[in-house]
Amino acid sequence: MKFVYVLLFILFTLLGCEKAPQPQEKQLLHTMRGEPVDAKRGVKFPEDHGAHLAQGIEWWYITATLTAETGETFGAQWTLFRTQVPLPFESTWWDDQLYFAHFALQHEQKHLAFERYARTGQAKIIAQPFMASLDDWSLKSKSRSFLPLQMKAKQGDYAIDVSLTNSPLTLHGDNGYSQKTQSGHASYYFSYPFLETAGTLTFEGKEYKVTGNAWYDREWSASLIDKNQMGWDWFSLVSGSDKSQKTGLMLFCIRDAQQNYDYCSGTHIDEKGQTQQIHKQDILLEKLKHISIDNKYYPSKWRVTLPDIEPIVIETITKDSVNKLSIQYWEGRVKANGGFKGIGYAELFGY
Repeated sequence: MKFVYVLLFILFTLLGCEKAPQPQEKQLLHTMRGEPVDAKRGVKFPEDHGAHLAQGIEWWYITATLTAETGETFGAQWTLFRTQVPLPFESTWWDDQLYFAHFALQHEQKHLAFERYARTGQAKIIAQPFMASLDDWSLKSKSRSFLPLQMKAKQGDYAIDVSLTNSPLTLHGDNGYSQKTQSGHASYYFSYPFLETAGTLTFEGKEYKVTGNAWYDREWSASLIDKNQMGWDWFSLVSGSDKSQKTGLMLFCIRDAQQNYDYCSGTHIDEKGQTQQIHKQDILLEKLKHISIDNKYYPSKWRVTLPDIEPIVIETITKDSVNKLSIQYWEGRVKANGGFKGIGYAELFGY
């Protein structure tokens, strides 16, 4: 599950004055903006590749696990966020939308993350042919059909330029309607989990030819968690190296004020993209280890118990994968063994 409440912090930085009070992280997590999603609407294409301005928060989110010709392995994140930010006064330069982009790469135990923010014009979202971009960080269709995509970003000695193709579309939750809390906060959530990825990656000024798998998430909502919930652990895992053999597992658990897992949901994905929803009562997530980074704790090893399969053990790869940006969050590669063997990404909000 992907969240952009952190981006509201930037609003106060951009629009506030030097002495303006800064919002606390937990306040950002519970902010509601725009209209709640309608469970009866369903997903609609191609328009759902574009923006949903009635909802307050939205993202176009890619994570990738890549291997170079040298055998070295890398992780990559490319994300464009949109959040609804109405001003208390009329302005010719502001259309009530803030756009924010993150680009991150990791190799062995090194992790670098970068961010940019913009308003409309500098950031562009087009449903068909699809394009999501902020300056020269871009994700766009190569033709009128959605796939294949080309993803590009560059910041100093770090860059990525890869093609993404050949994945089924996966709808999470109830035909794309993904509930996040007991009280009913929800998003629309779909993915392309098995994107065959190939191109170039530059790390510390050295260019590599890479191949691998990318997982593309699309989500939009007004509010996702209750006032008594404080953070989350989210996983996207893929097994198999050949497209015809790939299977996937998406899982998230939201934490309560005591940092216990409060609400969970998940999706089993077969090689054709068909899904089986995993309900909250069938998920047991246990933290086995954690790491302390910048005075926050982040889980680093978990055991997941699901019905009818051996327990799954998930462990982080690049231990410090914290995106040290406007507000910190952990986004990095993980590996899984046991009832599901594979590799993927986790997103963690520290405590």
